[in-house]
Amino acid sequence: MAIEITDLAPGLWIWRQRYPHWRPEAGWEPVVTATCAECGGEIAVIDPLVPAEGADALWGRLDARPPTLAVVLKPDHVRDVDAVVARYGARAFGPWLFWRGNIPESELEPIEPGSTLPGGFVALFDGRGRNETPLWLPEHQTIVFADGLTAQGDGTLRIWSTPHLERARSALRELLELPFERVIVSHGEPVHDRAAFERALQLEPWAD
Repeated sequence: MAIEITDLAPGLWIWRQRYPHWRPEAGWEPVVTATCAECGGEIAVIDPLVPAEGADALWGRLDARPPTLAVVLKPDHVRDVDAVVARYGARAFGPWLFWRGNIPESELEPIEPGSTLPGGFVALFDGRGRNETPLWLPEHQTIVFADGLTAQGDGTLRIWSTPHLERARSALRELLELPFERVIVSHGEPVHDRAAFERALQLEPWAD
């Protein structure tokens, strides 16, 4: 699998590929998802990853409508944000802190739950204690998660296991106040509806 691009709606698409540094002991499946979304006149790539093979297809798609924002949702989702910033001069946003061995070279403007980015993208709180800020895309009635939710294994959407499970359930339940109809996750089956999100709050979490 080099790269698989899927249009979800006008101005919203995802791409999937095998993570280049995946290892069997990683605790998650090798194929991951990144998102591109247009909102409020801005074009954001979210947790972008450039494939080792098939990069021309991705660059061609992005070149046609260059991203103006690059957003990292979680400290260990740096991925290829630097490549996007270097190619397009996009403004970069992400967490306050990163892992010692995985720090972006680009200067990222810090975001935290409640931050509103250009275009109206809004950072949310998932309650898992992993410094993740899921992103609300109001024009698409969509929430994009890094690892807060996952659909690995049988494709069922679940909360990714955390020592703070009840806090996470509570925080995610509060997101039901948003009028979202779609959820995108990085790991496992990528796209789910609101009903799947509601079921995920009741199911046992996914344990890696």
